[in-house]
Amino acid sequence: MKLFECQNCRQPLYFENTRCESCGLSLGYLPSRDVVTALKPDHVKPDHAMWRSLAHPCGRYRLCANATHGVCNWLIPSDVPEQFCAACRHNRTIPDLSQASNREHWRLLEIAKHRLFYTLLRLRLPLKTRTEDPNGLAFDFLGDDVGAGPVPLMTGHANGVITINLAEADDAEREHRRRQMGEPYRTLLGHFRHEIAHYYWDRLVAGTPSLDAFRQMFGDERGDYTVALQRYYASGAPADWPQHFITAYATAHPWEDFAETWAHYFHMIDTLEIAGSFGLVVAPKLSKGLAARTNFDAHTADMDRLIDAWIPLTFAANSLNRSMGLPDLYPFTLSAPVIAKLAFVQARIHDHARRRPRSNGGIRAVIAGLRRRAGMARQR
Repeated sequence: MKLFECQNCRQPLYFENTRCESCGLSLGYLPSRDVVTALKPDHVKPDHAMWRSLAHPCGRYRLCANATHGVCNWLIPSDVPEQFCAACRHNRTIPDLSQASNREHWRLLEIAKHRLFYTLLRLRLPLKTRTEDPNGLAFDFLGDDVGAGPVPLMTGHANGVITINLAEADDAEREHRRRQMGEPYRTLLGHFRHEIAHYYWDRLVAGTPSLDAFRQMFGDERGDYTVALQRYYASGAPADWPQHFITAYATAHPWEDFAETWAHYFHMIDTLEIAGSFGLVVAPKLSKGLAARTNFDAHTADMDRLIDAWIPLTFAANSLNRSMGLPDLYPFTLSAPVIAKLAFVQARIHDHARRRPRSNGGIRAVIAGLRRRAGMARQR
């Protein structure tokens, strides 16, 4: 994630800000320019407001329709007919907003989802909705009351649809589930990064020349998935799992190993990008080297450079947390096999990016798709 500032008063901003607390101007995220921009009213139409962006004064924009619910701050070009932004247009099912707690839970889910989409767009990964492609990406945000039965609603992925249980947005419930499942780390953003990995496995690995290399590194995914999960929950991970896997859950099945590794790669590049934006340098006075600079583009840097910066940075972050009596920010260990798996994930992403025309990649392609969809039915 980048560091943002108000173009009007230079106040530092967070990605999710909707109003500058210094000068009072409205704010919105402009994905085509990768910037949180200050906004000034252009003119008002009966159904929506038009805004002039201080980051791109010649353009005219409006906010995503979900801004009315307080869950989105992304902008859409005024000449695009779509009501929803590049992230929200993938929502297939939103929570029942007649229930008071659901709106806040949905807001928290959208914060995590929009951070996910920031990275997906930066990496120029393919993004199509179910309208554009029957196997496109969609999100269902559901509560335990939906389809109530003997089997609780599970967060997961199936055929391009990612389901997130609203209960995960409750801090106490999520912590309860983390302890129950013996996990060192459980966050909403982590869920999104893990589940999207299953979606991209189907697009970047399955049926490609990389599949054999995947099986050599992660294992043969053709083994029965359900049986593998049952075995994991009954017996747990093997004792030596830290030598070969990023988490215990990654041992359950090659698909889960890939998803856990993919999510970890996203953790790394997003954290290294914000560290670089702040100009963080790790330079301890130790006899053994633990120095690192973060002044590089984490989205394009090779794996060696990422690891060289990541290990000192996370050691420093853990030391800061321990000084405050908090758990480690980064409760993981990177073994050589895990680093090789991270490199595999990175290679699949970079290979796809190289195949896409650079002048028309990322959000520009998304916007072009939105324009082509003029007149299509409104989606939620």
